[in-house]
Amino acid sequence: MANEKIYLHEFIDIILQNRSKYLHHMTANWGPVGRVERKMLCFGVWATVGATERWPAATNMWEYNGWDGIAFSLNVEFSAPSHQDKSLTSWWADATKFRSGGYDRILIPASYCPTIEENITNGTKGDVYYHEMIRTVPGQAKTYLDLMEKHWLKKAEGIGLQLAFAGRSSMINDSEVINVWAIKDWETWANIEEAYEEDDGVARWRSTTQNVAIDWRNKLLAPSPLNPMNTGKIL
Repeated sequence: MANEKIYLHEFIDIILQNRSKYLHHMTANWGPVGRVERKMLCFGVWATVGATERWPAATNMWEYNGWDGIAFSLNVEFSAPSHQDKSLTSWWADATKFRSGGYDRILIPASYCPTIEENITNGTKGDVYYHEMIRTVPGQAKTYLDLMEKHWLKKAEGIGLQLAFAGRSSMINDSEVINVWAIKDWETWANIEEAYEEDDGVARWRSTTQNVAIDWRNKLLAPSPLNPMNTGKIL
């Protein structure tokens, strides 16, 4: 069945050495409240691997029950004069000790993208996750995702990538794709990087998308201790 959820994707800037504190604060202290009061599920919370991207930072993803679901959640937050959930005043105050800001986007999943419940059922998990941000020709993000399903998913699985999320950014010119893959362990990641350089199947995939994908930037994510895909429990 096609995935009809909507996702919030967040890049978070961490203050100094507070990465682990932020990850715990977001999962243990926010996840359960968000599920009850905003009807949102924690899809994943990860620490950015600094060797592969700007640091210290974190990446969060949240799952909503369609556009009505995320509209409900945003209304809960912004209907208050303070633009802040009344029940989370202390949570926000504590969060300011760990983070300085961030950059969010709303994502529309590909039809074949698994939900968080499906990921848990499928056993999607890894010691490390691969985060892809692909910039496409304007209007071609959906085309890229369609090509992925037809020409890349099977090959990707063969080299050690397990699809956790595939989707495109909304509210722009249909030119950005975000993918998240689970990787069993660090050794498998090293093998994947070698395949990206040497494997003929990877080269064919790049050739297939050369008139669609303009550029891409990848980074590694380390799952938080309470990351739902790794614990098997929805926050």
